[in-house]
Amino acid sequence: MEPLYQQTHKQVHEIQSHMGRLETADKQSLHLVENEIQASIDQIFSHLERLEILSSKEPPNKRQNAKLRVDQLKYDVQHLQTALRNFQHRRYAREQQERQREELLSRTFTTNGTQKKILDIANMLGLSNTVMRLIEKRAFQDKYFMIGGMLLTCVVMFLVVQYLT
Repeated sequence: MEPLYQQTHKQVHEIQSHMGRLETADKQSLHLVENEIQASIDQIFSHLERLEILSSKEPPNKRQNAKLRVDQLKYDVQHLQTALRNFQHRRYAREQQERQREELLSRTFTTNGTQKKILDIANMLGLSNTVMRLIEKRAFQDKYFMIGGMLLTCVVMFLVVQYLT
């Protein structure tokens, strides 16, 4: 039992050092490191099953200590498994955010294309460039009228509150 326990204990420490490599690995080797860690964890679980059987065959005075050591290893491996899953979940969420970000960035270019399509349609309908410029100028002026109206409304509301209180 002792050689298998020592080998399994050594593998647990190797996995812990590999977990540190996950943070610094580049995208190409990241999946390889993850697969390597998962394979090692699976191998350790098979060793733990064997160690549980062997610990139950130990003499009664050593059995309790052997089971405690195996349980501690099992706890450590479960902790490493959870840490690996958390890392994979964070990586997946980060990749999904990057995809969504790229999608949103690509949409900004389509709005410029949409404005050009609207101008093309207006030209097909017979609106001249002069009329189109007047419409754009009017939209620009309307924005200033809206801002001025909002400011005037805020001033009136402030004066009413001051006057009534």
